[in-house]
Amino acid sequence: MEKSSTLLIHFDRATPALANEIKEALEGNDVAAKIEAMKNAIMLLLNGETIPQLFITIIRYVLPTDDHTIRKLLLLYLEIIDKTDSKGKVLPEMILICQKLRDNLQHPNEYIRGVTLRFLCRMNETEIIEPLIPSVLSNLEHRHQFVRRNAILAVMSIYKLPQGEQLLVDAPEMIEKGLSSEQDPSAKRNAFLMLFNCAQDRALNYLLTHVDSIPEWGEAIQMVVLELIRKVCRTNPGEKGKYIKIIISLLNAPSEAVIYECAGALVSLSSAPTAIRAAASTYCQLLLSQSDNNVKLIVLDRLHELKSSHRDVMVDMIMDVLRALSSPNLDIRRKTIDIVLELITPRNIDEVVLTLKKEVMKTQSTELEKNGEYRQMLVQAIHSCAIKFPEVASTVVHLLMDFLGDNNVSSAIDVIIFVREIITTNPKLRISIITRLLDTFYQIRATRVCACALWIIGEYCLSLSEVENGIATIKQCLGELPFYTAAEEKNAVDAPKKSQQVNSITVSSRRPAILADGTYATQSAASEIAISPPSIVSGSLASPGNLRSLILTGDFFLGAVVACTLTKLVLRYEEVQSSKIEVSKTSSEILLIMVSMLQLGQSPVLPHPIDSDSYDRVVLCIRLLCNTGQQIRKIWLESCRQSFVKMLAEKQLRETEEIKAKAQISRAQPDDLIDFYHLKNRKGMSQLELEDQIHDDLKRATGDFSKDGDDANKLNRILQLTGFSDPVYAEAYVTVHHYDIVLDVTIINRTKETLQNLCLELATMGDLKLVERPQNYTLAPESSKQIKANIKVSSTETGVIFGNIVYETSNVLERTVIVLNDIHIDIMDYISPANCADWAFRTMWAEFEWENKVAVNTVIQDEKEFLNHIINSTNMKCLTPPSVLDGECGFLSANLYAKSVFGEDALVNLSIEKQADGKLSGYIRIRSKTQGIALSLGDKITLKQKGGS
Repeated sequence: MEKSSTLLIHFDRATPALANEIKEALEGNDVAAKIEAMKNAIMLLLNGETIPQLFITIIRYVLPTDDHTIRKLLLLYLEIIDKTDSKGKVLPEMILICQKLRDNLQHPNEYIRGVTLRFLCRMNETEIIEPLIPSVLSNLEHRHQFVRRNAILAVMSIYKLPQGEQLLVDAPEMIEKGLSSEQDPSAKRNAFLMLFNCAQDRALNYLLTHVDSIPEWGEAIQMVVLELIRKVCRTNPGEKGKYIKIIISLLNAPSEAVIYECAGALVSLSSAPTAIRAAASTYCQLLLSQSDNNVKLIVLDRLHELKSSHRDVMVDMIMDVLRALSSPNLDIRRKTIDIVLELITPRNIDEVVLTLKKEVMKTQSTELEKNGEYRQMLVQAIHSCAIKFPEVASTVVHLLMDFLGDNNVSSAIDVIIFVREIITTNPKLRISIITRLLDTFYQIRATRVCACALWIIGEYCLSLSEVENGIATIKQCLGELPFYTAAEEKNAVDAPKKSQQVNSITVSSRRPAILADGTYATQSAASEIAISPPSIVSGSLASPGNLRSLILTGDFFLGAVVACTLTKLVLRYEEVQSSKIEVSKTSSEILLIMVSMLQLGQSPVLPHPIDSDSYDRVVLCIRLLCNTGQQIRKIWLESCRQSFVKMLAEKQLRETEEIKAKAQISRAQPDDLIDFYHLKNRKGMSQLELEDQIHDDLKRATGDFSKDGDDANKLNRILQLTGFSDPVYAEAYVTVHHYDIVLDVTIINRTKETLQNLCLELATMGDLKLVERPQNYTLAPESSKQIKANIKVSSTETGVIFGNIVYETSNVLERTVIVLNDIHIDIMDYISPANCADWAFRTMWAEFEWENKVAVNTVIQDEKEFLNHIINSTNMKCLTPPSVLDGECGFLSANLYAKSVFGEDALVNLSIEKQADGKLSGYIRIRSKTQGIALSLGDKITLKQKGGS
């Protein structure tokens, strides 16, 4: 039978011979050997060994010993041994223990008295404790505080026993009398705690009598005071006013732990703006004064909760929260920025953006290990601010463009995406952005940033000077033509190893990349290279431009982007340049660049030839420049930009709808209660009490105190574990938290017999772990028992909990086993829809190693209906915009994304096609960093995809 244990030590030396060794050592005179033997005996008992033969030996040879270490080990031994027989009666030999404990309680050494009193706190046998009560009470007035504080705890534990009130009738009165004269803070705290647990009225009386001196009390007793106030206010909400005044007075306490608890108590007991503001201010002070990162993260969690429930109050505290960015820890900075971004209003946007700009400049001036990641975080925050409030874009866009050449590629990508969106949504900034972009283009070293910057140049260089500067900048970054000479080609054929040494990073592998529409394209791994290696120009080493360096690494995807950008610039140059000669000259130079690029792609200078996609794209640009139609010109110069504008508008619309759906702001109804603030009775009420009472009135009037809309959801969580015909009926209420699962199991004895040693045995499959070992219970006829089981979850995957109920009866000698129904833990409880940028999705898709490919097998015949069915079944978010899915073409490709509570990413690509017979065919590909998500999500899709609902 498993019992609650106050002591737990790991021990793996449990051998049969060890018991004899312990006995021999205890019978000897060597103190060190006795100490080691006592330790081994305790560890054996903790691991389930009974060793009854040792008890008499310990009584004879260990009990008389005066060594302090042996005395302490003896108390530990007595704590864990069975002191009662199978019928619950105290063993006769325990009388010997009582005499020794009485001697210890009267020992002249304070330490012996104290540890013995502390030992009595864990004793539940009334027959052993009753003879010791006079000695325990005498220690309440001992001269040493260590004895007094433990004596008070012993009195409290005895008083809380089933017969404790009869044993210590006057205990609360004695403790209250001693509390008034006690000077030791710990003893005073223990005395107040005893009154709090055993005589709450006396504790409240003492508290209200000494209200003025509470701020001067020690930290320990102040924490107990706060706990008492919470308990009283929950029981009697009408008395909150006088106790909240005590909490506010403790906000200036020197102890930071007390201040933190005060803020939490204010939030839990009052919804008045004054109280919430005081709590938020306290949290902000702790955020700055604490050096422990874990404490800061906990405080930020509290601020996040306040932001969710009291946003209006938190808006005024936004600058105080922003001061937490001074911490070097990235997790703290990330949480701080997340809180601040949801508190931005037109009143504080300028201050917030100014602070973020200063932080960006700090990352440029100091060289820290994670500056790049922090800068990326700041860029994303500024981007979000500029989208919500376009008027601040002009103050930050030029500052951020200095980081286009950042070594942190992710940060540079965020900057260029921000610039692309701002130049589209703020036409007034177009000229200054284009000018700055052309000036800083040569600093860009990452392929993705170059490609996005080239698109901006091709779309937004509109005037003659801008077009000419754009073409000149690209030509300068490409360097002189050709990209290689005949001599270099010969050397490349004869000595490929030498060519590799000249440009060691040209050895790169190509990998497929998924585009926004779900199709695949070839992407070179060298596209992430953010350095500029030397290249050979006309037989000599030179320092080339960034475009030339990247193209010479074999990045022909970027070469195709360069060709498209130059084509757009030439087409626009024809419109703004009146001189046909200049147009023809420029067009010829651009054609020469494209032809040279094709020659480079087909030459042996590079380790691999140009891919077919890039080749076709460059050839298309050449044909377009040789023969341009008016319709084609319109597509290249207008339709591309219009599509991007439409995409941004849809994105903003989706975000706005999501925000509205989350907010769900309820408007006032005609029959709502009107509360006249100034007509409220203010007799003897403070501002805080008045606000709190009004808030409670509104809650009561709108029915918020009595609403319980989760009843249906609770019923869905109840699972039947046994059949109705089984002698023992069991059902479980499953509560799934982020990192653990709580099973609240109800067991009912449906027989007329008493069930003995009834045990709920559970086992798990998957990344689930039982926290507690099962206990045995005795269940009376037709009675019930509530048993809780905690299960820890370590990763996101489908798990199974199975087990059985085992019990004994007086009529049946063998144990009866009832097998329980399995409890399946759904992966859907751990993943939630999330947003993800297209480029981030493609990056993760290329990097994640686990893929699960599920063939489409469904009775649904409509592509969009099937997509919606998969979204609802998998709890994922469709990243593909609705406009892309419009129309009927018989084919559909979409990307889905979700994030788990453990921070894991789940990626899904759905590609389906309607066959001639009307059925859908195709595949659903799932990719993740861990195997559990890929397999569990695949099983879920396989199970759910056939149905139409």
